[in-house]
Amino acid sequence: MPSWRQTTGLFLSAGALIAALVTVMYIRTDIPADLNAFAIQQDNVYYWADGTEMARTGEVNRQDTALDKIPEKVRWAALAAENETFYSDSGISVSGMTRAVTRMVTGGSTQGGSTITQQYVKNAYLNQRQTFSRKFTEMFIAIKLDNRMSKDDILEGYLNTSWFGRGTYGIARAAHAYYGKDVSRLNASEGAFLASLLKGAGLYDPALGPKNHARAVDRWNWILDRMVAIGKLSKEERASYKTFPEPQAPPKPAGLTGQTGYLVETARAYVSAHTNVTDHDFDLGGYQIRTTFEKPKVDALNKAVEEARGKLDPEKRDADKNVRVGAASVTTDGRVVALYGGPDYLKQGFNDANSSVVPAGTAFTPFVYAAALGDGIQRERDKPRTPVSPETLYNGDDKVSLMTPEGPYWDRSGKIVKGANDGGRSWGRISLHDAVAQSVNTPLMQLGMDVGLDRVGQTAVKTGLLADSLGTKVPAFSLGNTTPSAIRMAGAYGTFAARGMHSEPYSVGKLSRNGDDVPVEKPTPERALPQSVATAVDAALRDAVRKGSATAAAAAGADSAGKTGTEAKNKSSWYVGYRGKLVTAVSLSRIDPTTQELLPLDGIGGAATSTLGTPYPIGIWTTYMAGQKG
Repeated sequence: MPSWRQTTGLFLSAGALIAALVTVMYIRTDIPADLNAFAIQQDNVYYWADGTEMARTGEVNRQDTALDKIPEKVRWAALAAENETFYSDSGISVSGMTRAVTRMVTGGSTQGGSTITQQYVKNAYLNQRQTFSRKFTEMFIAIKLDNRMSKDDILEGYLNTSWFGRGTYGIARAAHAYYGKDVSRLNASEGAFLASLLKGAGLYDPALGPKNHARAVDRWNWILDRMVAIGKLSKEERASYKTFPEPQAPPKPAGLTGQTGYLVETARAYVSAHTNVTDHDFDLGGYQIRTTFEKPKVDALNKAVEEARGKLDPEKRDADKNVRVGAASVTTDGRVVALYGGPDYLKQGFNDANSSVVPAGTAFTPFVYAAALGDGIQRERDKPRTPVSPETLYNGDDKVSLMTPEGPYWDRSGKIVKGANDGGRSWGRISLHDAVAQSVNTPLMQLGMDVGLDRVGQTAVKTGLLADSLGTKVPAFSLGNTTPSAIRMAGAYGTFAARGMHSEPYSVGKLSRNGDDVPVEKPTPERALPQSVATAVDAALRDAVRKGSATAAAAAGADSAGKTGTEAKNKSSWYVGYRGKLVTAVSLSRIDPTTQELLPLDGIGGAATSTLGTPYPIGIWTTYMAGQKG
């Protein structure tokens, strides 16, 4: 038998060896340079214009929030539940660690045994596996972290990385998931329930069953009582919390189905182009994007388009196959309030509301008219430009030869180019005002040549079209070989509705990250046309609805104005118009899915193959706008 000296020496040696090993492990254990991916990655949350949630993107449903935005009693609810000595401990609990290790050895429960600092280390730097090596690593990092970070910073990190169930990380998202409110509006009672979830959301979410509900109520009561015991909640306030704060039912996940994906894509592109936020930073998440989209208008526009699509029969008619509709509704101050990008974002990712492949057709002619009224015309070289007015007469006959200052316009084959009216109708001498209102092609083609196609293009750009969407500067330019998006077309027509003032379309009204504002550019109105010019174009567009080529749109309201548009080879059809301050553009085309080439609209909807255009765009516009306030 060894003597007591030998026994004591053996234990002291073993203790010294263990101490040395622990010291070496402590020295060799560093705080990881990088947080776990999920600990820094958050979701981005998109909101409708009224502030209600529209969608979330990103793999992790988490939003950071500053500690000072979390009510103090909500913080202490978590501390009372998990680690009431947090502000005085060294970052670890020796007794807790001993219990946890003992349970692992004996095969018991692995829950508990960690301070909040240790739990934050586990959340942010390590993993959730219960092993000896991970426990010791957790302990050493926690001690070092407690020496380097303030207690408030550790608590903030813990509350932002903890799992609260319902797909949420962090107390900010939990506040929305369980109570539909911002974390800053939580009271102590609600905070006590959320703190109970830290013990295990799967056991304490009342929505998961009666047993969960009973456990949640018991845990809630216990946490409130602990807050009283540690002096963080008065007995009087505790007595006021008699009823368990029932959380709301789990929200249905907001995905990108239907029109939502097109809206998110549009807003995301605006953030990329009009802020200093890099794509990398945005993908890490944490941003709140308050869009300009109004859900009632989006739903109404979607309904109007789908009703029109329901009249097509692609099973019986080839002309009804591969039909694409793009639509956008924009206010005169630039807010994009509604889009129709396609039948479903998850089925067709290409956004037809923002595409630049569909020719504007004769919906482009108001820009020709505006250019003429603003810049005048020049029919002979070296002669001064002369002004024109809405009453100026032009030849409205069919098959009129186009003239340049040098003489007739010849095409490449050596033939004189002649204008053509819809249906081959001749109108005789007609005023420019009536030519726009009645959609008479030949005078407007000649007007474009007289103004100068470059000047026409410049006017179109000033009013809102993009320069890279303009078509080739040939006579057909005046009849819309340019390919603007529906968003841009609506924004440009808004210049006429706003008496010559133009605001660039925008889809994000406010941007923040974890509650702090992030600068985002918003357009300011600029004068694009003289008021007299815009007023004259507006008058022609109103007459188009009142007695001209767009009378079907009058059903939307007596104050409607707008213009139909058909491409020369019948490969696109448009209607762009407005009531009051709301402007909507609708385009329709057929696109071969294999070649992506435009197909003719001949026979669409069962119409005669000789019919140019289609009534569907103006029908969609009228159905939608009839229910909107101007």
